[in-house]
This record gives sequence, C-alpha cells and structure tokens, in this order.
Amino acid sequence: MEIITNKRYEMEVLIEGETHTLCNAIRKIIMEDKTVKSAAYAIEHPIVGEPKLYIKAKSPKKSLKAAAETLKERSEEFKSLVEKI
Repeated sequence: MEIITNKRYEMEVLIEGETHTLCNAIRKIIMEDKTVKSAAYAIEHPIVGEPKLYIKAKSPKKSLKAAAETLKERSEEFKSLVEKI
C-alpha cells in the first residue's frame, strides 16, 4: 500500500496487486463506521490498473485500520465455518 494523500479528513491509498475483491470488501466495512462520510475505490484500467481507495472521515487512517481488522476477523470466522463442513 502507498498513501497518496493523507489530509486530516481525507485519505487516498494505492493498493498494489489487489482487485475488486479486497477493495469492495474494505469499502463496505469502512462505510459501517459512523464517522465515515464516504469511501470509494477506482481502478482506472481493468487489466493493468491498480486500485485507489478514497476515504473521507473524521479520522481516515483510524477508520482504515479498524476496517482491516474487522475484515481479518470476519475472514477468520468464515474460514472456521467452512472448515466445519
């Protein structure tokens, strides 16, 4: 990950080597945070483009870290459910 813009209420992050799968999951979880005004991502070119995640929030970095932790927890929970099958 590379931080492109890091302002008080805005953040833009380049997420190298990822696709819609991770970006959409992170965006959805970030939007669950009540302090977030908006979160979106864009991939400029469908084959060679790298996703850029945009966050507007009271504390964008804190919201991103919390979303990453939540995604990790949910993934581990899903994995344990699948292993029970």
